[in-house]
Amino acid sequence: MTPTLVRQHVRHAGTAPRVDSRARARDWSEIQERMLVPLYEAVYERLEVGSGTRLLALGCGSGLALLLAASRGAAVTGVDSSCPERLALARQRLLPEPWGTRARTSSPATPRTPSVRIVDGSPQDAADTRTPYTLVTSFEPIGCLAEDSEGLGDLLTAAAPLATHGAPVVLTGWGPPERCATSSVLRVAAKPADPLHGPGSWRPALRDDLEEVARRAGLRPDGSGRVSCPFGYADLDSAVRGLLSTGLFDAAIAATDRNQVDKELTEALHTHQRPDGTVWMPNVFRYLIARTP
Repeated sequence: MTPTLVRQHVRHAGTAPRVDSRARARDWSEIQERMLVPLYEAVYERLEVGSGTRLLALGCGSGLALLLAASRGAAVTGVDSSCPERLALARQRLLPEPWGTRARTSSPATPRTPSVRIVDGSPQDAADTRTPYTLVTSFEPIGCLAEDSEGLGDLLTAAAPLATHGAPVVLTGWGPPERCATSSVLRVAAKPADPLHGPGSWRPALRDDLEEVARRAGLRPDGSGRVSCPFGYADLDSAVRGLLSTGLFDAAIAATDRNQVDKELTEALHTHQRPDGTVWMPNVFRYLIARTP
């Protein structure tokens, strides 16, 4: 989940907010990323990911989805260019340094096993002309902010030739707002950016968001599904840190300031806080399986 509940390279008006990128990446990997595990598992189960799978993951971020696929026996390649800090965490997860060899190892992008590759760059940088990929995934959900699919079509177009004919390509998105409790939080917290009506402002997910992106990339839609992915946090502080780590609130922070967004986000989350102090928000996410030409 690249800062993933939405693509972080979305442009918006105003000055980009200053953030501690390492702390944000850590909050993502430790708090927020696990919220989408049911989505990853549902896709892998449906497509029978296993030892015969060669997976190319676009926007792999800190690598939890890659780790789950590798645990099923898949050969995995993750590619990302938007967040070096998350990519570093992916390497720690999937390419750990052997004891006593840290100083002697080659470039951190060099795989230590033939089944795992972590690539800082574009899909073309992950090309393997000898053995094409059998599955391509983009687990960064779209359909939450205006123009949050910008750039995804280009990524898919570049990745499709690297896969076998008719290989599945998985796109993911937010479900209907009425089935995503987090939608109300996103809307209230991003309110300062809404008057801009530009990239980064909140908008409800549309029914054919995923299909439209797939068709623009020359892919053929071939089935879809919905998965329950509740967001659960130990307390309000964890919820705020986790949600901010997604990058979804950057436009609001740029339009006002971090303290204002923290305040509005905390107030919005109070509705979802339970008597024991935990925060619970049921959500539904959607995935589309498309096929390469």
